[in-house]
Amino acid sequence: MQAAAVEAYVEAARSLPGNPSSLHWAGRDARRVLENARESIAAAIHAEPGSIVFTSGGTEADNMAVQGVLRQTPPGNIVTTAIEHPAVLQPLARWDDDAHRAAGWSLRRVRPEDDGCVRAAAMIAQIDDETRLVCMMLANNETGAVQPVRQVAEYCRQRGIPMLIDAVQGLGKMALDVDALGADFVALSAHKIGGPRGVGALVIRRGIKLPELAPGGGQERKRRSGTENVPGIAAFAAALEHVDFSATAAMRDSFEETLLQQIPDARIFAWDAVRVANTSMFSVPGLDGETLLMQLDLAGFAVASGSACSSGKRDPSHVLMSMGIKRELARSAIRVSFGPGNRYEDGTALVAALVQARRRLQAMAGMAA
Repeated sequence: MQAAAVEAYVEAARSLPGNPSSLHWAGRDARRVLENARESIAAAIHAEPGSIVFTSGGTEADNMAVQGVLRQTPPGNIVTTAIEHPAVLQPLARWDDDAHRAAGWSLRRVRPEDDGCVRAAAMIAQIDDETRLVCMMLANNETGAVQPVRQVAEYCRQRGIPMLIDAVQGLGKMALDVDALGADFVALSAHKIGGPRGVGALVIRRGIKLPELAPGGGQERKRRSGTENVPGIAAFAAALEHVDFSATAAMRDSFEETLLQQIPDARIFAWDAVRVANTSMFSVPGLDGETLLMQLDLAGFAVASGSACSSGKRDPSHVLMSMGIKRELARSAIRVSFGPGNRYEDGTALVAALVQARRRLQAMAGMAA
């Protein structure tokens, strides 16, 4: 976590014993910190404070929008991309089973081009009068490729079709103007910007009604019951206020340049696309990504072989497979995320570790280096 986020969390945890829904002085103090954080986050992303619903993270925020919309609409089609985070694809899959298809539901997954970007025209071509929900991420969590959400959101607004933008990966790494995006729902998460894990938000456009999925005490304007995590939310606001990825893109680019110099046959995915500043996904042909990951782990590097939320699986990345990458190459993929705490030397050291790991694994397999 960022130092500012840790400080805000500890201060709130120590000094705010009250429930923010209580009317006594301790409750009012907690409520004040909660609402100040809401206003701070809203100002940073150009949203109305009252539109922000705090959640346990991006997964809950995505599910609130997906399930909330689809449970209150008649059967129709859902349009999304083939590269969405599992927090979107998995809840949508529930409307793509035999029973839902028999009832009239269908799920349309739009594939990206080989640069990792889904074209706006391809999304719009799948939207019609029977579309009940459109889901599209702002930036891909594996390749970092930025998606054309604004054009699709504008079309959906004109047609009166609800749209969810999963902005978890883009928050803090690119300009985010929720009002300008025009989507009905925008999902956010704190830990991607150096905030605490287990805190997020769903931004709901004014006038949009969602059924409460877990009824209780009616917190968050009766949209998400449960006592709010005031220390976590205060830390979320502090992290967003102090987040700075301005130097990360140059660091990532330097790493990729060194990688290609040392391992010329490495392939960097979404190389030609506009990407968020911190993400690099690449493959070293002939090596299994999980095996390479373990070698790097032993060398002290924390990298992933796909999405951090599903990297325990042995399956190749669904993002790369949807881009048309061959299975063998997709299985060799490694994802690296740089942050404000990294230095250029970290990238150089990682490349050196990759070179050593490749030589070691090739020698073990009896292959020529």
